[in-house]
This record gives sequence, C-alpha cells and structure tokens, in this order.
Amino acid sequence: MNPPQPSVERLRQLTRREFLGRSGTGLGLAALAGLLPRDSAMAASGLPALGAHFAPRAKRVIYLFQNGAPTHVDLFDYKERLIRDHGKSMPDEYIGGKRFSTMTGKADGKRLLAPVEPFRQHGQSGAWVSALMPHTAQIADRLCFVKGMHTDAVNHAPAISLLLSGSQIPGRPALGAWMGYGLGSMAENLPTYAVLTSVTRNTSCGQIFYDFYWGSGFLPSRHQGVKLRGSAEPVLYLSNPDGIDRTTRRAMLDDLAALNDQHLHTWGDPEIAARVAQYEMAFQMQTSVPELTDLSREPESVLKEYGPDVRNPGTYAYNCLMARRLVERGVRCVQLMHAGWDQHNSITTELYHQCRDTDQPSAALVLDLERRGLLDDTLVVWGGEFGRTPFIQGSLEDRVRWGRDHHPYAFTLWMAGGGIKPGISFGETDDLGMNVVRDPVHVHDLQATLLHLLGIDHERLTYRFQGRDFRLTDVHGTVVRPILA
Repeated sequence: MNPPQPSVERLRQLTRREFLGRSGTGLGLAALAGLLPRDSAMAASGLPALGAHFAPRAKRVIYLFQNGAPTHVDLFDYKERLIRDHGKSMPDEYIGGKRFSTMTGKADGKRLLAPVEPFRQHGQSGAWVSALMPHTAQIADRLCFVKGMHTDAVNHAPAISLLLSGSQIPGRPALGAWMGYGLGSMAENLPTYAVLTSVTRNTSCGQIFYDFYWGSGFLPSRHQGVKLRGSAEPVLYLSNPDGIDRTTRRAMLDDLAALNDQHLHTWGDPEIAARVAQYEMAFQMQTSVPELTDLSREPESVLKEYGPDVRNPGTYAYNCLMARRLVERGVRCVQLMHAGWDQHNSITTELYHQCRDTDQPSAALVLDLERRGLLDDTLVVWGGEFGRTPFIQGSLEDRVRWGRDHHPYAFTLWMAGGGIKPGISFGETDDLGMNVVRDPVHVHDLQATLLHLLGIDHERLTYRFQGRDFRLTDVHGTVVRPILA
C-alpha cells in the first residue's frame, strides 16, 4: 500500500540528512531545520487517504484501554480449581521456563489465590462474569470474550506499546494513527484520532500516560492522537486572545497558510504542511469542541445509564459518554485510557474501586451505541496490556494486601459490535488460568483482526521508512476469523 509518488512528493519525503545535504551546510539552514517542530521528514503530508482494501464491517473503533492489566482470573476467566486449591503451591509444571517480572521472582512455591468474588454464568451464552462486573454481565450476550490473549512483554510500558503500536520499543505509529493514514478522516471539525485519559480517584496504583501511546511515529504528525484534557477546557489555547474575533483569526490563518505554502515549496519539508493542517483543525475545533462537551441536550435517562460520575470531566464515565459523542460526529478512533489496574497488593481494595468506576459506563456505552444504530459499524474493545498471575503476590495471611503480579501468558479482553460475533467466548486457558491451551490470540493477531474489520489487509497497509516497509503488525499477525460475525 505504498504507491509510487510524483517527484514533488518525493521531495516532501526527504530525510533530514538528504535535506541538509541538498540545501548546503550553512549555519542559517541548520538553524532553520532546528526551528521546525520535528527534525525529519519522516513521511509525506498532504497525501490522500489510501482507502480500504475491501468492504469494511466497522467504520470506527473505540478502545477502552485498561492501563495496568485487569486480573482475568478475578473477572472473566473462571477456574474452579483456583477455588479448590486456594493456598496450595503453584505446580512447577505450569511455570517451567517462564519469565516473570522482578517483583515475582521465582514463581515456584507461590500459593494459588482464589477469585476474590464469586462468578456466575450469564445470558444465553452462559458467559462467566465476576460479581464485580454486574453491568458487563447484563450485556454478556452482546460481547465476544477473547480468553486466549497472550503477549511478549512483562512490564507495562513495553506491553502497552506492543499492543497499540506493534513494537515494545516506543516510536512506532499507534493504531489510531494507522487508521487515519489508511482511511482518512470522516470529520471536518474534529480530529481523526482522539484520546481521553482517566484515573480512579485516590488510587495508589496509577500508570503514567506516555505520549507515545497515541503517537504518529514515522507517519505524518497530523495522524497523531489529539488528547482531550479532563477539564472544562479540553484543548488548550483554542479560544481567541482578547481583542481577536473569529473573523480576524480566520484572516490571520489564511495569511499564515499562504506564507507556509511558499515555505513548503521552497524547502519541501512535509511538517510545514502538517503544521498548516493542525492550525486549521484548531480553528475548526473552536466551535466543535464547545458543542461536543455541552451535555445540556443529553436526555437524563442516558446520563443516568453512564453512572453518577458522568457529569464530571476527567472521569471514566464522562469519557465513555464523550467517546459516543465523538464517534457520532465522525471521529474514527477514540482511545480511552483508564489507569489503576496494577494491583500488586490491592486486589481486595482497589480492584473493587476500578470495577465500580468502569463497569457501568462501559456497558452503558455499548447499549447507547446500539440504541443509536452505531454499534453495527463501531468496534468496541475493552482490555489491558496483559493479565495477572493466578498465584498470590504477598502473604496469604494478610488479606488486606493480597495482590497479583504481571502475567503475559494469558489474559482476557472483550469486543462488541463492528462485525464481531456476539455471545461467544473464544479461546481457553488451563485449569489455573496460567497458560493458553486452545485458540491462542497474540496481540499481533488482534491488530490484524481490528484492521480486517476496518476493511484493511494488515500486510498491505505499509509505510516506507529508513529503507524498509513498516506495518502495524510488524512481520506477524493472523486474522482471527472465528470471532467474525
């Protein structure tokens, strides 16, 4: 998916080294290059979207990313043996040769920990869901639980980067950036890729939100995610300064665009065009963002569905409602990131807080999309970067400080809408929830499947950088066809 480009576009893709080599080595030119927001022409800007390879099932994605790794064995992956063998040592044959975080140390001898709350089966599908997630349980027949997930990373930032960008090393484009590059925008006055973050109040296990979780990497910078702040002013500096009205601002931007266009044709730096596009988007968002965040026309019944925190900017409930409002206004990818799931010593306390804050809004979002006719072509994904160990971290005698460590070998996520088969559980772990024993799904397989639902062949959506064609799935990935509707 890398068509030959005309010479002018080749000029716009010059690397920094080529740019300086062709332009001379004077200090003035070096200073000019240093003033640009990014020091390389990593990709062309102004290129049209490449388009889908085949008919898509989904037009947009809402990724409800749970930073810190929810514990699959306490929420969705019911194991009777964990209850029966609670307190017994972890059998050696389950952990041989496996790598764990330094907080676990040697896993042999660790004692098994039963789920902290009971499980029940729900709906016609009979999906197992913990009592900690009663609202999710009510929509079980609309969901596809993928229980065979596994990953390569054992720590948070590398695992999140791998899942969202295809590489444990930061610097690759995130899923939403690839979507914008491949499919283009559906909204004139909102970004293609929006990001919202939240943290459970008073949590002691929050995760850091690194900007590379929604970065554009080597793609044009106009494809990077736009983070909407959890406050009364979601985007800084959108409002005009005192004494500047909208007409004046429009004229200023037109003049600036003309100057930048001259500069672009002189120097061929693609980030100049990206800067012009961002100026224009900011101007459009002066009117679209206030309308987006105005909840006065939302029915009280809808607000109630999302829970008591829905009116509070920066909460997970508020962000879920914003996600629905964003996609119905044409945003292609909305990435919610909620931190606080890293429960090394707080399974009996903070797990309850996390479920309380996220369960009801997540379910309400699915129902709200369905009611508005948006669920059929909106793919919703809920999950974290890995799972948590079936054995305890800490002392079994100190229940208040029970915890579970990082677990890359098996975890669960759920998906809804957008061409996903509802009411099924795909994949299976062993009787302790330790290893995947049937229908494994690697994170690259998940990425391939998400792109497939969007009408994209993951092997053909590529971008040439530093002499190599890169893609979201790196050199891996297989579409998980059994979960497609």
